[in-house]
Amino acid sequence: MREIALDTETTGLDPVAGHRIIEIGCVEMIDRIRTGKSYQAYINPQREVPEEAFRVHGISNVFLKDKPIFSAVVQDWLAFIGDSRLVIHNAQFDMKFLNHELGLLKLAPIPFERATDTISIARRKFPGAPAKLDALCKRFNIDLSARTYHGALLDAELLADVYLELMGGRQGAMQLDAAPTVAAAVTEVAQAIAIPRRSFPVSEEEMAAHATFLKQIKNSIWEKINA
Repeated sequence: MREIALDTETTGLDPVAGHRIIEIGCVEMIDRIRTGKSYQAYINPQREVPEEAFRVHGISNVFLKDKPIFSAVVQDWLAFIGDSRLVIHNAQFDMKFLNHELGLLKLAPIPFERATDTISIARRKFPGAPAKLDALCKRFNIDLSARTYHGALLDAELLADVYLELMGGRQGAMQLDAAPTVAAAVTEVAQAIAIPRRSFPVSEEEMAAHATFLKQIKNSIWEKINA
């Protein structure tokens, strides 16, 4: 099962207002294990990056000036994600921007149903608790020391680890690994307590007492069997 943890950085909050994607980061997982393969692209948004957005991700207009535009990276990005399921924190936000960019190029949108929204999973699993990525990293003791700014690839890496914890991936793997050991232990115990077959002969007195007891029961099953 191939899944892609995905994150984007943008110039603002709404593509309809003219905001664009400036970074895409993707991390590959197979059977909910990170493979080490990733994809990252910085993108020239063909517009200015507002100061308030710069304070969040630290990606400046000067830095993006010589970066490729979205149309130049879209095929490589689509090839990397393939038809895999996308794991996104607050999927509605990122999917909105990604599909807007695809729409500008007359490319087919990605169905929202293809996305797994980890913020929804976190809210169901920990109702009332903070569900931001930072908060979940702290909950699961995931190292945040490298995160001085938001960054799409770094956040995708953190998200992959958070997703694994939310889905019980590590615990599940440990249980599967332990299964043969548990089975072996049960076999050893069964062999250790095996009891040899024994015989318990019935005395004449017991047979006589049983016959007397049967006479007190009308239409007993024993009479029908012995008939």
